[in-house]
Amino acid sequence: MSDTTEPREAADEAAAAKLSSAPSEEAAQVVGIGLGGWLRWTWRQLTSMRTALILLFLLSLAAVPGSLVPQTSTAAAKVAEFRMKHTTLTPIYDKLGMFHVYSSFWFSAIYILLFISLAGCIVPRTWQFVGVLRSQPPAAPKHLERMPVYASWQSRVNEAVALSAAQQVLKRRRFRVARNGGSVTSEKGYLREVGNLLFHISLFGLLLAFAAGRLLGGQGTVIVVEGSAFSNNVTQYDDFMPSTFYTADSLDPFGFKLDSFSASYQTSGQQVGTAREFKAHVSYWTGSDSTKTRSGTIEVNHPLEIGGSNVYLTAHGYAPVIRVTDAKGNVVFDGPTPCLPQDANLSSICAIKVSDGYVNSQGTSEQLGFSALLTPTKAPTSEFGRIGPHSIFPQALDPALYLTAYHGDLGNNSGAPQSVYQLNTKHLKQYTETGKDKNGKTVTVPMALQLAPGQGFDLPSGGTVVFTGLKQWANFTVAHNPGTGWALSSAVLAVLGLIGSLFVQRRRIWVRAVTGPDGLTTVEVAGLARSESARIAEELADVALELQRAARAEKVPKQQTAADPDPVSTASKE
Repeated sequence: MSDTTEPREAADEAAAAKLSSAPSEEAAQVVGIGLGGWLRWTWRQLTSMRTALILLFLLSLAAVPGSLVPQTSTAAAKVAEFRMKHTTLTPIYDKLGMFHVYSSFWFSAIYILLFISLAGCIVPRTWQFVGVLRSQPPAAPKHLERMPVYASWQSRVNEAVALSAAQQVLKRRRFRVARNGGSVTSEKGYLREVGNLLFHISLFGLLLAFAAGRLLGGQGTVIVVEGSAFSNNVTQYDDFMPSTFYTADSLDPFGFKLDSFSASYQTSGQQVGTAREFKAHVSYWTGSDSTKTRSGTIEVNHPLEIGGSNVYLTAHGYAPVIRVTDAKGNVVFDGPTPCLPQDANLSSICAIKVSDGYVNSQGTSEQLGFSALLTPTKAPTSEFGRIGPHSIFPQALDPALYLTAYHGDLGNNSGAPQSVYQLNTKHLKQYTETGKDKNGKTVTVPMALQLAPGQGFDLPSGGTVVFTGLKQWANFTVAHNPGTGWALSSAVLAVLGLIGSLFVQRRRIWVRAVTGPDGLTTVEVAGLARSESARIAEELADVALELQRAARAEKVPKQQTAADPDPVSTASKE
């Protein structure tokens, strides 16, 4: 018995395995989606709205360092100051591109991905919306009573009159209307999708404008002292930042002279010393003829447009005018030296370098260097012991120049880069002078002098140094931005599109009329909002009342009269 049972059970198990839909272990294989499938999946993820919003958020976060860290394109002087104060962070920031955030590799990567994501999102949605506009509004559902907003009543007006009245009422309310058998379908609020598409297209336009500015535009920064002129030539820039298609050969031919610089500050109250107005008064010319000049004023956020470029005022400071003579009385240096502000009251540092022409009393040529601290309004002497010489007000009310003099080799020919605001004292020797200590003994101390405009001193090696006056300098950014107008237009359109997408509601209203055997016509009205809105119920109620009045005003068959009561019964649902 067992011999025959076992083969029969094995045969049943084999038959059951053939009938089962589960794959066998031998037939089971891992089937991947393939390279094409992965590419399609990646494209769908990249062009999804969620990814676009994430990239837009990342782009806004990536722009934050550009406002926290000084940028070379807009504040070269502040970048130089940052490099001097933060020697540890500077190499790290250089590798990460923190001094030129908007052209760094990581900002560009986010920007390009957002560009592709928006393009992949806009194109299919646009075609889909065009298809909606070309087609009729959707037909009425079979069960209108299931709609969120619904009303019905019976009337002695036949269905043709009721539907004709419904068409007129809905058209007056600017619905797109279509007649479909025994019902009228209508839809309104397409400006919502238009605004949505306009917003995304405008964002795309902003990205294009930004790209155009980076590819076709460029800029440079230059410090100009009062009375000096600038010609738009790459050799005269302190920093020049070209682009792919904007090089030194693309510069517009023009120039300007800084005639004067005026600044006003608050003199009382809690905000004493706060800047109120900065103005750079210039004479500018276009082309190569510098004799035909025009006057102009450059203020903060009010650039001067010359040719195809804008000249922005980005910073200002003071430049002491120093005259140096050698032991023979020859003037070897005479001119202003811009100083770098260190605080809100414009306490400034600079380095005055005399690299050629100085001959000492022994007939030997050497170089001179002066480390200087300029205070536009010097603090009382009683405060020096606490925090040292400093300025107490940014305007030049009582200027003072504190000098430390050196002689020797400035290191200009070493090939190593040097800061224009600091001295390299490695091969320099400081001048000394004799003085008295507390006990009255004669001692030798380093030479450190305080000068007011018009004052000077004699060098121990022969010659003189005179602080002849004080001028102001202004830092200008000359920018060629071809995408600025495009970016402004895109921003305005983006705001308009956002307003439309937020405040316009897309909704549908259906009207169905059916005449029964008793001669009464059942009129059903239903509405559906494509987004959450409480106004659809109010609008449907207004449509229903207006439809009843319009139906009574329509021409009716002879067996009916206008005196017939219109609504026999009414039912509604919200």
